[in-house]
Amino acid sequence: MSRLKQNQNIDSLIQGIETVIESRCSLSDKDLLILNEALNLLKNLKKKKGKTNEQILQTVVEVVVLLSKFFKDSDEMPQ
Repeated sequence: MSRLKQNQNIDSLIQGIETVIESRCSLSDKDLLILNEALNLLKNLKKKKGKTNEQILQTVVEVVVLLSKFFKDSDEMPQ
């Protein structure tokens, strides 16, 4: 995947997480912490110059783990 496409994907993910944070007023403190941590990882990844594919992949894996926690916790909430 080209660097341009990678950056576009990272930007889209950042935008999506920011939208969830802004539009979901019912998020718990734990949810906000998880989403903000994922957001910070992605923003830091965007700032890094000369990152290797391995570094990008490692950060993406960390973000996926965090988002999985967020969605898992959301599914366990009583309705």
